[in-house]
Amino acid sequence: MTKNLAVLNRSVGQEELAFKLLPQSDLPFNRPRAPDRFWGNLDQIESNFDISNATVWSFMKFDGRAAFNPNLLDDFQQMHNNITRFKQEQPDYFKFLVLGSRHPDYFCLGGDLDHFSQCIARKDREGLFSYGLSSVQILYRTWQITFNKVISIALVQGDALGGGFESLLSFDVICAEKGTKFGFPEHLFGLFPGMGGLTLLGRKLGFSKAEQLVRTGQTMTAEELYEMGVVHILSEPGEGVKDIKKFISRTEPRHNAACSYHLATKRANRLSFNELEDIVKLWVDAAMEITPKELKIMHRLVNAQSKTA
Repeated sequence: MTKNLAVLNRSVGQEELAFKLLPQSDLPFNRPRAPDRFWGNLDQIESNFDISNATVWSFMKFDGRAAFNPNLLDDFQQMHNNITRFKQEQPDYFKFLVLGSRHPDYFCLGGDLDHFSQCIARKDREGLFSYGLSSVQILYRTWQITFNKVISIALVQGDALGGGFESLLSFDVICAEKGTKFGFPEHLFGLFPGMGGLTLLGRKLGFSKAEQLVRTGQTMTAEELYEMGVVHILSEPGEGVKDIKKFISRTEPRHNAACSYHLATKRANRLSFNELEDIVKLWVDAAMEITPKELKIMHRLVNAQSKTA
């Protein structure tokens, strides 16, 4: 269970959106940054404020496996809270949020399977639900960032699987480097992507195609998802940061129009937090019914993930 689980008010309006500021980073470019009071002490997220491009660049730096462990979820909740404060104080100088990963091979492998297996083994339904609820709160808040006139951009330089793929779907723009892979392996241990995958991918591709990808666990490349319209910027390996900078340079002069476009797409495919929460409950029910054989498969995947840490 996360140490500081925030509860979303379902009637939250755009003026109530909250994000938390990120710590100072060592990004490979030298830019002015926001005042120190804006940066929190987050263990697994680093960031840099590039004032010349009105952009906060943030990168996950995982503690152990490249997965959304409970402490990383806490960091994301705090990040969202502080970013809202920052936007309120610097409305004209913060227009883009970029999220990437420092792991050399993965954007994110998804949910914390070790945490899942422990909760399942001890029948801790509440702990598993708290994890899932925190995950969809973060996803929902990312999806709503545009209401604060901030465009969210995901930078994918490594594979995104399971919850890692789900999290990307809440961003306004996805930039992925060629050769990166995406997929939902949850079917291997009797589960399904319960934290936004069906909801968001179904809205993007249609539910028939989304269900096919979930049921089969088919792995997709960045190139394939670009052709399907899920990936918006397709970069050569190592060129993602440069291509995002180009995108921001082109978009910043017409930022208001770009925000309006993204808001229009969200209105056309309105997302309900109730829907996300209900699916988490179904996911928890399914997790509580996992067989010993499926739990062993989950343990093997945990061991495989640990070797990549």
